[in-house]
Amino acid sequence: MDTRVELLNEFYQTMCKDKVKIENKNYGFEFIKKLTADDATLDYVQMENNFIHKYRLLHVSEDHKQRLLQGHVNQAYNVCLYFDETANNTLCFNIDNNYKQNNNELIPEIELAVDYLQQHLGKHGIETVNVKSGRGYHVWCRFAKPIANQLLLDFMIRISAKTLASLHYSHHDYRSIKINMSPNPRFVKIISLRAFGSRHIKTGLFSHIRTKDGILNEEDSWKYFCDYMKNKTVSEQQFLLAFNEMAKAISLGN
Repeated sequence: MDTRVELLNEFYQTMCKDKVKIENKNYGFEFIKKLTADDATLDYVQMENNFIHKYRLLHVSEDHKQRLLQGHVNQAYNVCLYFDETANNTLCFNIDNNYKQNNNELIPEIELAVDYLQQHLGKHGIETVNVKSGRGYHVWCRFAKPIANQLLLDFMIRISAKTLASLHYSHHDYRSIKINMSPNPRFVKIISLRAFGSRHIKTGLFSHIRTKDGILNEEDSWKYFCDYMKNKTVSEQQFLLAFNEMAKAISLGN
């Protein structure tokens, strides 16, 4: 098996095993036949601007999922994964431009939001992996054990609020960005996120990783992703400590 596929399997190990979404510009009966191999079920098809097609598949076998992930790392299409409906060992802050017009522009507030978010998490010893995604970033955290979705969401809400407050206090427009948080128990059945290693379906750009030293190239992005999982995965105890510290700070009005 491709080591990149093995890495994705391990990083996203609590994501739904038999449910995926495919993004690409391919269509037609022959392509759908390939997608529905091994008795996979085509749940729905959505077509967007620029002939971008999205296919949600159910009952995906393990072998078929590995083939789909191989196509993903080969950049033939993008595989999007769904969070488990109860508990997950990953969370993601999806930071985007919030403008109704020119919403593909990479505005300064987005970069600042990533920095502030990392700073607030860093106070609790939690590091992130920041993946470029079109006009914004997918900011991932990974934990050693699955954590209840509601607990993850409560944690993300507090970190996001601190991030927006930091933008405001530094005289930037916090309303110019939006932070979507996953997994959210209300939307966990319908929201999916692209796995790392893709090319953005609209821009065609690889999902480079951003560090404090700048944007990494494709090869170094994969190396960083691997290193992050091996060396910076957060223990359950560390997460709970961070969660309780933030709850205490809020109760004290800090």
